[in-house]
Amino acid sequence: MRIAIVNDMRAAAEALRRVVESLPDHQVCWTAADGVEAVALARRDRPDLILMDLLMPHVDGAEATRQIMATAPCAILVVTATVSGNISLVYDAMGYGALDAVDTPILGPGGEVSGATALAEKIGTIAKIVAASSPTPRPQRAAATAVPPRLLVVGASTGGPKALADLLHPLPHDWNVAVVVIQHVDVAFAPGLAKWLADRTGRTVRVAEHGDRPLYGDVLVAGTNDHMVLSRDGTLQYQAEPREIFFRPSVDVFFESVAAHWPRSGVAVLLTGMGKDGARGMLALRRKGWHTIAQDEPTSVVWSMPRAAIEAGAACEVLPVARMPTAIAPHLGG
Repeated sequence: MRIAIVNDMRAAAEALRRVVESLPDHQVCWTAADGVEAVALARRDRPDLILMDLLMPHVDGAEATRQIMATAPCAILVVTATVSGNISLVYDAMGYGALDAVDTPILGPGGEVSGATALAEKIGTIAKIVAASSPTPRPQRAAATAVPPRLLVVGASTGGPKALADLLHPLPHDWNVAVVVIQHVDVAFAPGLAKWLADRTGRTVRVAEHGDRPLYGDVLVAGTNDHMVLSRDGTLQYQAEPREIFFRPSVDVFFESVAAHWPRSGVAVLLTGMGKDGARGMLALRRKGWHTIAQDEPTSVVWSMPRAAIEAGAACEVLPVARMPTAIAPHLGG
């Protein structure tokens, strides 16, 4: 991959350059010292991946991410001195389309780089996602005993946090519904994502634990690097298989388990995201009588996942996020 580096600290930029150049089939295509320069360079020479710092003069990394995804969209990985210390900005950047975040490796006095393993692993994962997101032709829009609660299941990836907040905030609080969210996010950031969503929606949002059963009023977020599934007994469980699926947690794996084991139809939503995860699982739910909604292209940060679902005939409706709550409520008794 052609990888760009955005960082105003010379030592940090050099550490990133050394990590990239140590990886086979990857090279640095350009370096920017702040967000303004990064936006301009991305428009002139769009890379496959940008390693984006957060705290920079003039334009910070979150705002630079927003501008780049609006004008020259590409994969963006936040690389900052301390992810935990900048968690609000991290989720702002992810809401605008950044895929993930990792701490910046450190360049030692002898030229050695420490803390490079986590970054190298993230780059490897994103390279697989980019490879799985090759363009496809524009699709045609698809045609449109009581076991509480009803389920709303949501899958999301690139740009998902903001779309999730915009979806959840207007939904009724007083209905017999549990919400389960599969967002492509590293295990280290799942608790922060749950808190970020709670702060922006006014709801209680928590990371799902192994053995949890979706209950009335729950908003549960998948929270490990394994896949989350709904088991035959109605509990949520984490499992490593299928290992060959590199989107973790996988929307397809979860949606298909719901189609197999949940005894009552509900609503499934597939939001903005890179790749094709979720299309197969959403189709399985539609065939079981679920109402399925895919995000439209104009409001998606990256339209690959919803587009794949539409192409597969998995979506009953294609809507902007702002119209989804009104479309969801009648199907769940709200």
